[in-house]
Amino acid sequence: MRRPILFAAVLGIAASATAQEPDFANLDLVGNRFSPLTYEAMTPAQKTMTENIFAGPRNAMGGPFNALLRSPEMGDLAQALGAYVRFGSSLPATLRELAIIMTARHWTAHFEWYAHKNAALAAGLDPDIVDAVAAGMRPESMQPDEHVVYEFCNELFANHRVSDATFEAAIEAFGERGVIDLVGTVGYYSFVSMVLNVDEYPLPEGVEPELEPLP
Repeated sequence: MRRPILFAAVLGIAASATAQEPDFANLDLVGNRFSPLTYEAMTPAQKTMTENIFAGPRNAMGGPFNALLRSPEMGDLAQALGAYVRFGSSLPATLRELAIIMTARHWTAHFEWYAHKNAALAAGLDPDIVDAVAAGMRPESMQPDEHVVYEFCNELFANHRVSDATFEAAIEAFGERGVIDLVGTVGYYSFVSMVLNVDEYPLPEGVEPELEPLP
């Protein structure tokens, strides 16, 4: 029963987006260890996953999707979850992107960092916070809601759980749905980061990695 509900939510998000006919002949998929696929060479299940991605709020298949096509049934479920996490979450964009770049930093996922650093800045996250996260340091100044997200994610990565105080602060700030949306954001983008790292997914031409290995 969960899958139809999830897809219905994604389709509801897509309904508000501007319709754009995808060019399946020119998907320009990118991969490294997983060779880029073409639509013509895809199996029916892979084509279904591709079509479902373009039926949602995305208009491209960069990042993990070329690799995820190798398991299209799982990939299709993952892309639907990702569409909710990024476009339908109860968390404001600034806070969502803070959680995403912290996840990219935790996994030293260079492409994820490259893509979502720009998204975080576009959403209005303070560049000093972005720079501190990149360096693996606690930002010196944050808004109260940013502080709650930072502490929650930092504890979750460091300890694989959060303290009662951190949990209660997150509940007070975001409610129960917001806390689960925050956990889902970290979980989904950890999955994406692992896929990208396994693939050794390349950065765009001319772009150098920004993240140094963490101690």
